[in-house]
Order: sequence, then C-alpha cells, then structure tokens
Amino acid sequence: MKTLVVLTGPTGVGKTELSLRIAEALGSPVLSCDSRQIFREMSIGTAAPTPDQLKRVKHYFIASKSIHEPYSAAKFEMEALALLDSLFISHDTVLMTGGSMMYIDAVCKGIDDMPDVDPVIRKVLSDLYHEKGLEPLLQELQRLDPVYFEQVDRKNPKRVIHGLEMCRMTGLPFSSFRKATAKERPFRILKFCLNRDRQELYDHIDCRVDEMMLQGLEKEARGLYPYRNLNALNTVGYKEMFDYFDGASSLEQAVTALKFNTHKYARKQLTWFRRDSEYHWFHPEKADVLQKMFFLL
Repeated sequence: MKTLVVLTGPTGVGKTELSLRIAEALGSPVLSCDSRQIFREMSIGTAAPTPDQLKRVKHYFIASKSIHEPYSAAKFEMEALALLDSLFISHDTVLMTGGSMMYIDAVCKGIDDMPDVDPVIRKVLSDLYHEKGLEPLLQELQRLDPVYFEQVDRKNPKRVIHGLEMCRMTGLPFSSFRKATAKERPFRILKFCLNRDRQELYDHIDCRVDEMMLQGLEKEARGLYPYRNLNALNTVGYKEMFDYFDGASSLEQAVTALKFNTHKYARKQLTWFRRDSEYHWFHPEKADVLQKMFFLL
C-alpha cells in the first residue's frame, strides 16, 4: 500500500536536515506542510530550506505562493491530496514534513467542509476589531455560538473573527460545522514527531533566531512592513520586528521577544502533537534514528 510519511515536531527542533536524509534514502520528494514557508517573501523569518538544501531533493509548497494570495489549510488539503495522487503513481512512499498542525491534520484527517467567507463580512469584522478591540467581538461570539466561545483561544483575534464570519454569513453557529470526523485516505499514514529536552530545544531556537538576524531578518521584515495587516504576516518573527519598527520596543527587546514567543509556540505545537497517539517520537540527532524509523515502514 502507498505510504505517506509525516515528519513533524516543534519549531527549531531540526526537521529540515533529517527530512533531507529521509527523502534521499526513500528516493522521495518532500511536501512541505509549513503554513509560512509556502510564501516566497518570507524565507528568512520562516527558516525556509536554503537553495543548496532545495537542490538536494525536490520540494513542493516552498515559496510557491505570495503573501498577497489568500491561503488556508482547506486549500492545502485539496492541493496536497491532488499532488499525492500524482506522486504515488511513481513513488510507493512520499515524505511530508513541517510543523503546521492544521496543515498536517488537513492532509491526514481532513477538515470540515465550510463555505467560503464573504470578503465584505471579513472586512466589516476586521474594521470593527481595529476600531473597538476584541471585546465586542467576543460578546457577539458568546451570544451567537456559546459552544465555540468556550473552545476558542479568546486572545487570538484571527480565531475569534473567523468564528464570527461563519456565524454572520450562514446564520448558524460555527461549531455546527466543526464535526471533527476523520476522513478515510486511500494510503497508509506513518507519523514521526521529533523532540529534544526542553532547554536543549530552547537553545536551538535561540541560536536559530540569532542566525536569522545575521542573515537579514530585519531587512526582510522592513520590506514586508507595509503589508503587516495581511494574514500571512500575523506570525512570530515578523510581529516582533513590526513592534520594533513602530517604536514599541528596541531591537534588542524585539529579538528577546521573538525568542520568547518562539519558545511559547514550540510548547503549543508539542501539546497539539501529544494529543495524537499515532506519533512515534524521536530525538533528531540520535545515531540510530533513521534505522528505527525505517524499521517501522
């Protein structure tokens, strides 16, 4: 049976280099499931594979979209499944790697079918948020969909606004669309998750942030600053730089915040992955890691 190998783990854990070794051993291309590396304008702040790494193995969904193109996990599900249909003609095993939890689940489990959001409603809610803050949106969400209100991260404007978009557009609670029923896939899925000791992971993250700064993250972020309200740029690595450009922090404070927020995001990823009992866990630098992975194939 055709097999999709999923290699994931928290940001900064060391997925890229190991994914190249696995792909080379399998003779497989790499499907990236990173929701930010897909944007061509954001290579430094997302730690996208280098040109030399991209030469080693064929990659898909790296720098293939623009920040000006709306993109979502639902679109990724559709495009990735279509690509897998094609790749499985000539490959028995294909590798997908990245750390975007929703993108991984979209391919492995599917996401609920939902109508496209009306851009007028999206703009109205976005304007309301920027004018009056999150509180009035939370009050409306609690009234229209108390179930989702209890589940959503109430400090995340994107999640709150999306729930309200669906409520206003359909007249139904957003939670009524969220069935969370896994879809059957016509291929086997084998999941690997990488991890390190907590302090070791944080040290790796901090070193990577320092390297990003040396590579020119500040310059990259300055070029993207005029588009800061785009959804693609609502992410760690750029928000901290934008605060610095706004005068809300010094550069040193921005870098410290970037490291802290990346640690926080890594913990969130690990919490998400640990809920899934299908993952096999590995340290990325153990000598026998490849041998143990291939034993499970």
